[in-house]
Amino acid sequence: MRQQLAKHSSTRAPLPPAAPAEPQPARPSSAAGEQQHRAPASSEALAGKPAGRAEQAGNAKSRDPYFDNAKYLAIVLVALGHSWEPLRADSRAAGALYIFVYTFHMPAFMVISGYFSRSFQGKPHQLKRLVTGIAVPYLLFEVAYTFFKRWADDDPSQPISLLDPWYLTWFLGALFLWRLTTPLWKVVRWPVALALAIAVLASISPDIGDDLDLQRVLQFLPFFVIGLFLKPEHFDLVRRRSARLLSVPVLVVALVVAYWAVERMNAEWFYHRDSAQEMGAPWWVGVIMTLALFGCSMVLTACFLAWVPRRHMWFTALGAGTLYGYLLHGFVAKGSRFWEWYDVSWVNTPLGAIGVTCLAAALITVLCTPPVQRMFRFTMEPKMPWAFREDPAATARQRMESRTPERR
Repeated sequence: MRQQLAKHSSTRAPLPPAAPAEPQPARPSSAAGEQQHRAPASSEALAGKPAGRAEQAGNAKSRDPYFDNAKYLAIVLVALGHSWEPLRADSRAAGALYIFVYTFHMPAFMVISGYFSRSFQGKPHQLKRLVTGIAVPYLLFEVAYTFFKRWADDDPSQPISLLDPWYLTWFLGALFLWRLTTPLWKVVRWPVALALAIAVLASISPDIGDDLDLQRVLQFLPFFVIGLFLKPEHFDLVRRRSARLLSVPVLVVALVVAYWAVERMNAEWFYHRDSAQEMGAPWWVGVIMTLALFGCSMVLTACFLAWVPRRHMWFTALGAGTLYGYLLHGFVAKGSRFWEWYDVSWVNTPLGAIGVTCLAAALITVLCTPPVQRMFRFTMEPKMPWAFREDPAATARQRMESRTPERR
């Protein structure tokens, strides 16, 4: 009987070939967001450059233009806010716009930074990117800003302090620390609530000190943590037409409140760099203001993201160079104060304020362009192969990726 079964099994007809799997319908918006997250580009919110020239073509196709548009528009708002700061004393409108923008422009960057940090696990190649893309620019520009202040402000006593960030470098230090703590936020039970509690405690702790601008690191922390737990579906919600329409009255109300608050509120609250006691307020005011500003910032960030274009625009490619614009425009922003450009009479007129606004937008746009990126890439995206040991896994992965087109 066994022989008959064996004979029968050997004469069985072969199985028909498997039918090809039906293609699954794609979700353009969510898939695009996930593709950009998996792309080999830098995951920092202020810089999204390809990891290598061989990857640029594939990375360009996988990048979601929505996030590049958001980064470019946010960095323009950063430059506008810096250009409006000296105008606040003589213009209530400039003061209102300043408060309005400062409520959400940096929180928006932090949310996006957290969103693109979701895959950080402290692997060797991720730590290399953390050092070359954040730590090295922090060190270089902290030194460069110090020497610039010594020269432009005629202040030879200005010390080089790597632990006391001057002007714009605080964000790089904060991003470095936030990124390192990413695995921790992935394992705690209530990460956003915990981060918000830390921010509240920081706002009532005057003894924290100025090292690495820890007040800002801790008070802005909840925005980064929220970004860590966002998914493409959450961005789909704010990109709906209904969300854009709903955001219009919210933005109008926010502008009215900002105009009202100019002469009644200390703008230092929006910097999140001091405790309540250091600003002359009782400790409980720090608790209320931290929670209130957190809610306002998140609402206005959602309204901002609702109006970010989803398609390729003329400025989409500039979104990959926002780190360049962010750090380089600091020399002009501070130089305008040192050299008293705002003391010119026409600047403090309505037309002068409009002109300053246009010049600031044009300057930050130029500083994000590819020629400027190529010129300063050695400072913001150095390769530094001499500083790291060779990672066998990364080398093998690069070889496999280089062979993939040939196999296809």
